[in-house]
Amino acid sequence: MTITIREGGPDDLPAILRMLDSSVEWLVSQGRTRQWGTEPLSGTRTAEAVERAMAEGTTYIAEIDGEPAATLTLTDGPGAYLSHLPAPGEPERYIHWLASDRRFKGRGAGSALLAHAAEVTRRAGVGLLRVDCYAGGDRKLVAYYEANGFTPTHAYTHGPDAWPGQVLARRVG
Repeated sequence: MTITIREGGPDDLPAILRMLDSSVEWLVSQGRTRQWGTEPLSGTRTAEAVERAMAEGTTYIAEIDGEPAATLTLTDGPGAYLSHLPAPGEPERYIHWLASDRRFKGRGAGSALLAHAAEVTRRAGVGLLRVDCYAGGDRKLVAYYEANGFTPTHAYTHGPDAWPGQVLARRVG
């Protein structure tokens, strides 16, 4: 098994949406519906949000033996939805839309992308890499980021149903 990472582009949007849908399907099968709901994300406004993030930053695709297995997009900040949180006070890179095709679960594609994002950030002369994620339920997603070198910084809630989120940071410089 070989993991390679390449830059993604607009032609990768269908594969990225399939990865997000695969993640939703898996979460639903685990009874974990609060994170991303129960409906495929490709049929919602998510496609527009993914396209917007891609236009604002750089998308990376991890491939396993030539097959798209995981993705993330790296931008210069979190975006308006987290504008209520304190700014970091320094340049940063921010991870959006980390997702994997669940057929490749446990093969390290997500961790490889996180390591790549840290290296890209460091090479750019930026010392801070941040991400936010769902922090409800068993907090397994928070633990995943912690296992990949991130430290929780700010907890928050979003929207009328108080969706629980967690911002995490990793020093890379």
